[in-house]
Formats: sequence, C-alpha cells, structure tokens
Amino acid sequence: MGWLWAIIVGLVLGLLAKAIIPGKQHLPLWLTVILGIIGGVAGNAIARAAGVDATAGIDWWRHVFQLAMAIILVGLGDKAWTAARGDRRSA
Repeated sequence: MGWLWAIIVGLVLGLLAKAIIPGKQHLPLWLTVILGIIGGVAGNAIARAAGVDATAGIDWWRHVFQLAMAIILVGLGDKAWTAARGDRRSA
C-alpha cells in the first residue's frame, strides 16, 4: 500500500509542479510521476532535518518542502529531457 500511496502523491506533486512552472514542459507523464515521488521523498528528508516533519494537525511545512523539491526536480528534469531529445519534437 505504501508504493501505491507514493505513486499517487508523486503524480499529484508532479502535476502541481508542471502547473506552477511557467511555459510548456515536454516531460512524459511517467517521468513526471517519478520526479514527483523523488521530490516527495526529498521534501520529507528536508522537513525531518528542519524538525518540522511531525507537527500537530496538517504538516504544512512538510508539504511545502515536498512541492518545492518537486518543482525543482521537474524543472531540471524538463531541461535534461529537452537537451537529451534535441529538436526532434516540434513545439
């Protein structure tokens, strides 16, 4: 059940990151989900290091860190994907 939850959270974080980043991203959905999962895990690690991973109520700071990491990773992943694919796709 943990893997299913990680995929769902990764999908949500990845899609939110794509919506926040200006311009068009060329990442496929599967890569967006993977980067969202990695962003969620990295955001949890940062929240744990900052001491805000377990607070009373909703862990807003943890979610902020997760989303921020997903935005960074999706942005960097899109640049890497575009550079690797070259101009084979038309805009």
